[in-house]
Amino acid sequence: MDFLHHPETDRIIEAAFVEDIREGDHTTLATLPPAARRRARCLIKDEGILAGVALAEKIFRRLDPDIVFDLRIPDGVPVEYGDEAFFVEGDARSILSGERLVLNLMQRMSGIATFTRRMVDLIEGTGCKLLDTRKTTPLIRHLEKWAVTIGGGVNHRFGLYDMVMIKDNHVDYAGGVEAAIQRAQEYLREKGLDLKIEVETRNLEEVREVMRIGGIHRIMLDNMDPDTMREAVAIIAGQYETEGSGNINLKTVRAKAETGVDYLSVGALTHSVKSLDISLKAV
Repeated sequence: MDFLHHPETDRIIEAAFVEDIREGDHTTLATLPPAARRRARCLIKDEGILAGVALAEKIFRRLDPDIVFDLRIPDGVPVEYGDEAFFVEGDARSILSGERLVLNLMQRMSGIATFTRRMVDLIEGTGCKLLDTRKTTPLIRHLEKWAVTIGGGVNHRFGLYDMVMIKDNHVDYAGGVEAAIQRAQEYLREKGLDLKIEVETRNLEEVREVMRIGGIHRIMLDNMDPDTMREAVAIIAGQYETEGSGNINLKTVRAKAETGVDYLSVGALTHSVKSLDISLKAV
């Protein structure tokens, strides 16, 4: 996906301007004369993986098409204290009005990319891919999933609209695994929708039941210990994609990746990260 030029990126930027600037940045308008030209640098004050630089340029250029953006460190590159990600030069009012939005998003995205890269490195060589989830910040999911890809992860579904994921509550409300799957299949046929179906399983009995019913794309193995997950993968035997989830952290991710699952989905990639410390300083 081209995250940078996606309509959702434009929507987020416009909504953020409305939230922060509205009818005007009165402090900047009051203290700086029109057309005052200034320069600033983006200073990294932390260690991690940089993310959101391309977005920063887009934000500044949305405020002022004539702004000069001097990129020094692109997205996806490891950074440390004292590094300078970019320099920006142009109308001082545009620089100051865009400063906080740029920093807020870069710090958040860099935190996500940093944690994702750390997890990806831990499962290197297993053949397993790291997935994000829908446990994201409302209204900026698009940017958080972008950050996951910058960190080396893979995007799962973007919303409830682009995949059928039958989870434990769906199964319980529908009256069982078979009823839930059959209703989902019938629904897709009636609506003429070509969507993949994933089913969450809580034990080996449910895994075997899903295998018996069939007609799905991926089986999620939820909250299973590595030994049980390995047995489930053997039962599935490559007939469907497999995804491990639940209780996956820095200590457990390697063992679960070594069970042979195709994917591990980790909500913590977006819901429990520490933002990087980044500043914009006048020069």
